[in-house]
Amino acid sequence: MSRAADGPHPHPLTDHPMARSVLYLRLGRAHAALGEELSCSRALAAAEHQLGAPTAEPAPTWCVWMSPSDLAVDSGRCLLDLGHRRSAHQLTQDGTKVLPVARTKTKAVFLAYEAEEYLRDGEYDRAATTATQALTMANRIGAPRCVELVHGLLPGFAGHTSAEGVGELLELARAS
Repeated sequence: MSRAADGPHPHPLTDHPMARSVLYLRLGRAHAALGEELSCSRALAAAEHQLGAPTAEPAPTWCVWMSPSDLAVDSGRCLLDLGHRRSAHQLTQDGTKVLPVARTKTKAVFLAYEAEEYLRDGEYDRAATTATQALTMANRIGAPRCVELVHGLLPGFAGHTSAEGVGELLELARAS
């Protein structure tokens, strides 16, 4: 019998529920970027289902970081891409709040994502405050990806230097 007739064959790197959760989450992000809301919703639901699926096997090392926090924040980014700003903010904040302390670098990245969301909404003061938190944390722990993410947001603050916290953010960014 052919492989197609037998159905999919498990692969050790992608057969684990946590691995499938990550892959469905990435699929959801792709659908969101394309504006495909229904397909995105289905992929996010599958990611959530897989993340909660019981298994006795350890997750592959490439996806052991996956957690409900990661699912919430990336789902929020999907909703943001689809124009559901309020739900996006809530998921991102919820995911960031429950992230374990041991994942400080990820928290800094999540805060940068949250700042980007506020910036897109024109909430320059909240964006600046959140970006400052992210940049401060990233500088403290040596997280260059996060520093780069925050620096990438700076052009969005052009013309809004009078908003609360923007001056402080720009000063901190110049020093880092």
